[in-house]
Amino acid sequence: MISFNLILPELNEYITDLGGANKKGLIITLFTISAALSRPFSGKLSDTIGRKKVMLIGVVFAVIITLIYPLSSIVSIFLLLRFMHGFSAGFLPTAATAMVTDILPKNKRGVGMGIWGVFISIGIGAGQFLGSIVRTEFNMTYLFIISALFSVLCGFMILMIKETLPEPENFKWSLLKIKWVDVFEPNVMPAAIVMFFLATSSGIVFVITQDISVFLGIENKGWFFGFYMLSTIIVRIFTASLSDKIGRRKTLIIGLFLMAISMAMVIVTHEWIMYTAASIVFGMATGISSPTLFAWTADLSHHKRRGIGASTLFIALELGIMFGATSTLLTYNNEINSLPFVFGVGVLFALFATAYLFWHLRNRESQT
Repeated sequence: MISFNLILPELNEYITDLGGANKKGLIITLFTISAALSRPFSGKLSDTIGRKKVMLIGVVFAVIITLIYPLSSIVSIFLLLRFMHGFSAGFLPTAATAMVTDILPKNKRGVGMGIWGVFISIGIGAGQFLGSIVRTEFNMTYLFIISALFSVLCGFMILMIKETLPEPENFKWSLLKIKWVDVFEPNVMPAAIVMFFLATSSGIVFVITQDISVFLGIENKGWFFGFYMLSTIIVRIFTASLSDKIGRRKTLIIGLFLMAISMAMVIVTHEWIMYTAASIVFGMATGISSPTLFAWTADLSHHKRRGIGASTLFIALELGIMFGATSTLLTYNNEINSLPFVFGVGVLFALFATAYLFWHLRNRESQT
């Protein structure tokens, strides 16, 4: 997660220097498209050849592409590399989440996924917060190299863990033949629908918050994510077992209500204090919602299709991020006065998800 996110705070400026200021939304959109396209393959492969091998494929993609970034001198090549980089995100987290699901006892999935989510959040927050510091002290080339080194470290750590898939198969080219049943796990669609709505806000945040820091005179473009990281870690410590006690859907309603509030707070932001408060509430929302969605997915997945179940959730995540990021191409004019339109989309989608969960509670009482 540090490797993926370390470079993000500086990519808006990077593509602007290349002459692509009007294409900022594509930085996230293209990355998420390729990640989503690769999920059916990574889900199927993690259920057949093993979790570790699929995770290592993701590491190899991350290292190679990150080291090639400094060679991109025109917008089209840079965007092509962003598209290719997304394949690493499509492979590594899918298999890793399936592995975590393998080792968690059913009655502690909320707590376990909370711990898993804490480290995801630390990676996202630390990467975003440190990115601008590294860029200021060194340059973009060093930033890309350091990002690649984190992926290399990840690879070494993966080699030391034990495979959790019973009796993994040898790779065969026929495994790359994907059928519709390999794309979606129907049982986890309720969690996937909520994830799509939730991730829309994240897609907006990923694209716009670096520019908001500039508008408000904050030197560190990863400011929002620094406070988000601290907030989400703290809230996960105190709410780790909440969904195990009151249920996944009731917990998600709380998280999504907070997400709507955080998006509304950004809309009225005119100084750093409100902006910081919005990032804290955003961290609370994701700290409650994200691990609950992973735990709910683990509850709903068939034990022989955990890789595909995790893949389905991540496809929803990427589609939501992609929708949110792409929406900024229509709502954002590179000025602070467009924030109500940009983050209004985030408010609406958080409310849509909340309404869906109330409907689901009323009509699907048998599900957790």
